[in-house]
Amino acid sequence: MVFGRKKEAPTAQDVVDQQAAQAAAQSEALGKGAPTPKRKAQEAARKRPLVPEDRKASKAAERAAIADQRLKMRQAMDTGDEKFLPIRDKGPQKRFARDYVDARFSLGEYLMFGALVFVIISLVVPSTSEQMIYVLGGFWVMFLAVFVDVFILSRKLRKRLTEKFGEVERGTVWYGSMRSLQFRKLRLPKPQVQRGQYPS
Repeated sequence: MVFGRKKEAPTAQDVVDQQAAQAAAQSEALGKGAPTPKRKAQEAARKRPLVPEDRKASKAAERAAIADQRLKMRQAMDTGDEKFLPIRDKGPQKRFARDYVDARFSLGEYLMFGALVFVIISLVVPSTSEQMIYVLGGFWVMFLAVFVDVFILSRKLRKRLTEKFGEVERGTVWYGSMRSLQFRKLRLPKPQVQRGQYPS
């Protein structure tokens, strides 16, 4: 019979520390690098505060990051840099659609100007006059011509996209058609091709 206080059983932490020490010793013996840190040291290194110590500095850094991201996005709208474009404008098919639309002349570019002229004339000329009937008829003729032009564009664009990419991504043809209704100089992202410079 052994007198004195019984030796306490090793805890789980002691076992882990002992294994880490053995692994460190083996690593040193094999010359593989620095000894493996203990579990406590690893857990302390992984800990990150849930709430930043300096909230003011954290918010300032967040605002700066957001401002930098917006600046890069605005620059991408000018240069066409794919990396920083909005999701709706990203992808090779969207770029192809933009270049194809920007390379052609579209009647839809001037639809808004026609509508503005119609509104101004309607404010000046009485609605019951004969001149107003001609103005209204001219506007509807222009609207119909734009509709036909967009229809032709959508058919040609879908054909070109199918030839180049095989399967056309959903919404790409509509994306190009809506772009054709915008005045060329006001389009975003800005046109990267000249008139007649169709993508291959």
